[in-house]
Amino acid sequence: MGFGVFIHRSDSIYDDSPAEKYQFPSQYLRRVEACVDDWIVYYEPSKVAETKGYFAIAKVRQVIPDPGISGMYLALIEPGTYLDFANPVPFNGATGPVERGVLNDQGRISGRAQSAVRPLSPEDFARIVELGFEEDVPLLPRSDNDVPSLDIGEGEQAPFIYDQQRDRVTVTMSRIMRDRVFRRVVLRAYDERCAITGLKLINGRGRAEVAAAHIRPVEASGPDIVSNGIALSGTAHWMFDRGLISLADNLEILISRQTNDPRGIRSIINQSGHALAPQRVSDRPHPHFLRWHREYCFKQ
Repeated sequence: MGFGVFIHRSDSIYDDSPAEKYQFPSQYLRRVEACVDDWIVYYEPSKVAETKGYFAIAKVRQVIPDPGISGMYLALIEPGTYLDFANPVPFNGATGPVERGVLNDQGRISGRAQSAVRPLSPEDFARIVELGFEEDVPLLPRSDNDVPSLDIGEGEQAPFIYDQQRDRVTVTMSRIMRDRVFRRVVLRAYDERCAITGLKLINGRGRAEVAAAHIRPVEASGPDIVSNGIALSGTAHWMFDRGLISLADNLEILISRQTNDPRGIRSIINQSGHALAPQRVSDRPHPHFLRWHREYCFKQ
């Protein structure tokens, strides 16, 4: 087992779905196999416009040959482990690359930085994860009655222990923590505005009155990925969860024929008849999840 970095870009030629699978050629087989039953960090290269850098973690469950393409393989992601970082981590930090393993003996960036799949040291993994979940307002509490403390000591940094990082990620994977992270990344993608009504309401405490809703629910194996999320105000959230409204692949707002007040619903949805979409294409609701909602939740 070992940590790793998987490079992914939204315009990739590969059949990737970061929360579910990662397609790769045979040249990376041994490196990916070394990550089975362990955690990887997804990285979007700097050549991508407005790159997210290191943007998520996930756990590799198994590696199988791609049934559709000879010579290609799939790394299957363990369900429920994918999680976007609360804030993406850039390749370069204040003192150079945050992933020190890409440096050669002379301290320069080596060819390893170009590898689509590469091993990641426990120290680099810890550094990236810490930055990914670090916020001005602490995202992960230093202590909590429900989860073990994440504090690694004050003053000088405590000696690095490999298994501590696995424990830290396990805590991060708790439902409470995942919900907090998911809310942040979804509301950031939608600028804290309800996608259905277009309203951006902030309460007296500066908190957005909008929820981060799953398109395919967690209970139905829906992942905590921003493309399976949508920002919804209270009434819109209620209608979406109960199948009174849904979305077409082009984000047209669909109204159920079973609703008792279709005129009332039309009066509160966007005048365009379409849901608002995040700026980044990769953050927009994925047709895969929208199709599930129409088939299993929407009341036609």
